[in-house]
Amino acid sequence: MRLFPSSTLARYLGQMFTIRVLAFLIGLVMVLQTLDLLSESDKILAVEGNGYGALLHYVSLRMPQLISQFLPFSVLLGTLVTLATLNQTSEVVVMRAAGISAHQVLMPLVAAAGLIGLAHFVFNETVVVQSTAQLQAWERVGYAPRSEEAPPETQEVWVADGATIIHAREAIQRDGRLILPNFELYERREGSHLSRVTTAARAEYAGGTWTLYDVREYSPTGAPPVRRDTQPWHTNVQTDRFLAVAVDPATVSYLRLHRAVAELSEGGHPTESLLASLYHKISGPFSSVLMPLLAAVSAFGVVRSGKLFVRIVIGMALGFGYFVADNFMLAMGQFGTVPPFLAAWAAPLLFLCIGESVLFRTEE
Repeated sequence: MRLFPSSTLARYLGQMFTIRVLAFLIGLVMVLQTLDLLSESDKILAVEGNGYGALLHYVSLRMPQLISQFLPFSVLLGTLVTLATLNQTSEVVVMRAAGISAHQVLMPLVAAAGLIGLAHFVFNETVVVQSTAQLQAWERVGYAPRSEEAPPETQEVWVADGATIIHAREAIQRDGRLILPNFELYERREGSHLSRVTTAARAEYAGGTWTLYDVREYSPTGAPPVRRDTQPWHTNVQTDRFLAVAVDPATVSYLRLHRAVAELSEGGHPTESLLASLYHKISGPFSSVLMPLLAAVSAFGVVRSGKLFVRIVIGMALGFGYFVADNFMLAMGQFGTVPPFLAAWAAPLLFLCIGESVLFRTEE
């Protein structure tokens, strides 16, 4: 009844599995990074001042995204190769003949996949969100040599009100007020010429009116700026638009996204799309734990029956079917078609039941 009947066997299986996962991950990321760099290098080098250093900077920002995106695929492929190898060399037969159940054979792989999933979550929270925010900021300025990159925990707000452009560092909902720190207002005439630039330490919406604090008003003629402590501001932009663009789940951590959902919910704004992304920040890395179970069909069965290749194909189909279902449900959750929790966890729970039912029916 023990999960790991042999510590030696557990170390042997876990090491074999981890090495293969890392090998597939390195191979996939290197190939995909090369293809991605080839498609973007023309845009980067077309900007004056960019050279090989800019290409390396792009690779350093893009590679964490590729690692996070294809780590579950690498776990699936690593599991299939590990189990198929054990089956082909009759090591699974030896383990089963020694009284080890199918679940006990898989448990070292599941434990190693759990550690990989935990590392995946930490990697997303500490590295991927920062690199994604910096890459998006760099892309917004057309890969300029010295771009103003957004802080990793914030999402800049850019909103158009007719010919007027509104910019703020972020949007914060607090105690029934909407606050836009580092507020900038670019008013334009016909022909896209600036007529006035207004900056403020913050813009605050409370009681149905906007107020600017610590205001500076600049004229394109070069006249000295006009300073005011406070100034009312009128705009046709609804507050929902500022909040909608203020949070990008791909560029903020789990805790920051959780706070944003709480702030929006407090103000009575819809949060279904953000909730689905919030739950998926956990269910996404959890997919690595499912891969050994979905690929287990390739581990069992007699090799001389000639059906090993068919079993590998079935395991691969189950794994890729999971990724398709997971992306489909997440999209439905972001559109508000299904509840957020169901959008994030329906595919993992469904394929957990499928994997267990296949394993019990064939081996247990």
